[in-house]
Amino acid sequence: MTAPHHPDRNRRKLYGRRKGPKLSARQACLRQTLLEKLSWRLGEEPLGQFPNTVQEIWLEVGFGAGEHLVAQAQQHPEVGLIGAEPYEMGMAKLLTKLEEKPLNTVRLYEGDGRDIIEALPDSSLSRFFLLFPDPWPKSRHHKRRFLQMAMLDQLARVLRAGGELRFATDDKSYLPFALERLMAHPVFCWTAAGPKDWKTRPADWPPTRYEAKAIKGPPSFLRFSRR
Repeated sequence: MTAPHHPDRNRRKLYGRRKGPKLSARQACLRQTLLEKLSWRLGEEPLGQFPNTVQEIWLEVGFGAGEHLVAQAQQHPEVGLIGAEPYEMGMAKLLTKLEEKPLNTVRLYEGDGRDIIEALPDSSLSRFFLLFPDPWPKSRHHKRRFLQMAMLDQLARVLRAGGELRFATDDKSYLPFALERLMAHPVFCWTAAGPKDWKTRPADWPPTRYEAKAIKGPPSFLRFSRR
């Protein structure tokens, strides 16, 4: 069953950048052509939007320039990858990658990832990625952070039993914030057996350009399983 339309979807505010540098002629053209072809359609049957070889669906919210999304799609041809990114230039960079190396198992949404989650049917995702989101470090802005208890409730609904939530941050204040909420949620179980399991990026976790910059220090990599 598909989740009903969320009453706040059309009036809630999406924080963070949407516009950036002017797009090149090539990038602008790709947004009109390739993005239309790969666009994720809210409310439609999820698996029906992918080739019939796709067996499960993963979602990445805030994919930046798309390095991680592309790498996962290349390594897992049996998986359909949905990517949500409101930043226009980030979407343009990913579209350029997909023009050079086409991947028909990728679908894109240029907007708020919460829209996708709210519209997905129950137990429709096998994996969810939130990698290096804006930490909103000021205390008065913590309500803008993506990982809130209400969002974890939604993710618990759309993730299958045994599905995985992956979160990464290099912000020292966002890490305890995320852990506090994930550990308090009855549906999610931390899979780490020791420090190296969250201080070291797993081998099947492709790096991102942001991670390579190490802007704020060593990143942490959290993996939680849906009970």
